Parts: sequence; structure tokens; C-alpha cells
Amino acid sequence: MAQYSIKELESLSGIKAHTIRIWEKRYRIVSPNRSATNIRSYSDDDLKKIMTVSLLKSHGIKISKIATLSSTEMASRVSDLSNRSTSTEVHIDRLVVAMVDLDEEVFENIINELISKHGLEYTIIEVAYPFLEKIGVLWLTGNISPVQEHFISNLLRQKILVAIDGLSIPKKTSDPVLMFLPEEELHEIGLLFCHYIVRKAGYRTYYMGQQVPYPDIQWFCKHYRPVAMITSITTSPNPQFVERYLSRLCADHRHVTILASGRLLRKIALKFPPNLQIFESTAQLKSLLKQLKRP
Repeated sequence: MAQYSIKELESLSGIKAHTIRIWEKRYRIVSPNRSATNIRSYSDDDLKKIMTVSLLKSHGIKISKIATLSSTEMASRVSDLSNRSTSTEVHIDRLVVAMVDLDEEVFENIINELISKHGLEYTIIEVAYPFLEKIGVLWLTGNISPVQEHFISNLLRQKILVAIDGLSIPKKTSDPVLMFLPEEELHEIGLLFCHYIVRKAGYRTYYMGQQVPYPDIQWFCKHYRPVAMITSITTSPNPQFVERYLSRLCADHRHVTILASGRLLRKIALKFPPNLQIFESTAQLKSLLKQLKRP
């Protein structure tokens, strides 16, 4: 079971540490463990309860009323809010709780309902991405295990794959687009979603997945002459490697538009070759796709 500091609870729930202390003292909302030096630590159950209380309070229920509710009653209230509310925060926080519990049924119900009501694009952009950012806090602080991270990633991956499978495959005469992650890159949720967007736009996509060796990219370009390549870089060892890699890719394939994304690219100043475009959002990607022309 994970242990959280009060600052980590603050980051995940949006409730100030000072307020959590008041709730703890006045309403017995949580009962943290204390070290020999009186430092508080909180359990998974404490995290879930604070997030539940935060959701109920943000929707107008007074803390004095919340404190009288049982865990079952709180869960019922949150479920009602989820059905009625248009706030993405309700869904994001419920997904965090489902992840902590490894509760596939709850996770599936939330995602399926969102896709049914709003479509895949809304669900990924407005809920899944902020959710992944939030669990990034858990990952950085060591309070999410690889099991939980893989559990969530694979459930999201399955949803995107099902959506891609539901699209018709464009004819081979359509402009080909190669999609891949460089060697050492494993995080493919973002690229899979790009795959969905690009194929939906009518391009013939060739999705190569994770850790694609550079010679394989060269072979494909020689034989299939793609109109564009799309890649994502998030975990590369250093900015110098990223710049060398993208410069080589652009130089070796001067007549191909290279579209690149990834958290790491937003943090470094790149010298942009003429055929390189960096995108940060789905809207930007859609705009760039409209500009593509076969040389």
C-alpha cells in the first residue's frame, strides 16, 4: 500500500494542506499515520476519501454534511454527480480512484459512458490526457506501481485500438503516412491517438509502434515514399540526442514532412529543419494534415 505526504495529497486532490489538517482535526475525515518526528503519512484509502470529499464539496455540499456520510453514501453521491455533471474533474478523479483500486469494471464504465456521450476525441483530450498528467504526480513520487501504470495504459490503449479498428482502411493509392516511436521510446498512447486522427482524416497509415530501428524507417521510405512521418519523443536521454535524431531524420528524408510531438520537445529549443513541424495538440495536427502535399 502506498504512503502519501500531505503535499502529495494536496497535488492530487486540489485541497490545500492546511484545509486537510483542519478536516482531519475537526471532522475526522482522515486519520494519518505519524512518524516518530510527527510527520503525517496517508494511505490509499485516505487518498480516495480526500478526493471524494473534494468532489462533493466542489459541487456545493458542505463539509459538515459530508463528514456525516458513510463511505457507501459518499460513493453513491459521487456516482450521481458523475451521471449529471459535465465537469471533467469528476470523471478524472473517479478514474484515479479506479486506478488505485485496479478496478477495471469502474474504469471501463466511466470511459465507455464518456465515449458514448461525447466521442473518443473528447474523451481522450479532455479526460484521458489530464488524467494521465495527474497520475504522473503519483509516478514521480513513487506512489504508483508499474502494475497500476501498465493496467491503466493498456485499458486506454485497448479503447483507442477499438476505435481505429472501426475506421475504414483508405485505399493504397491514398497518401501514405508512417507512424513510429524511435528506439528507446515506449509511451505510445499519444501516437496511437494520432493514428486514429490521421486515419480518420483519410490518410493511409502505417503504424510501426514502439522502438523502431532507424534502418527500418529508411527501408519504408525507400519503398513506399510517405507524404509524412509522425513520431513522438518523451523519454529521450538528452536534448542533444533529440536534436541530432530529428536533424538526421529530416536530412535523410528531405522531401517528407516530419511531424513530431512529445512532452520533451516542449522543453528544448530546437533548430527547425524546413521539413520539420512540431505539434502540441490535436487541432494543430489536423491543421498540419490539411497542408500535406505529395512532392
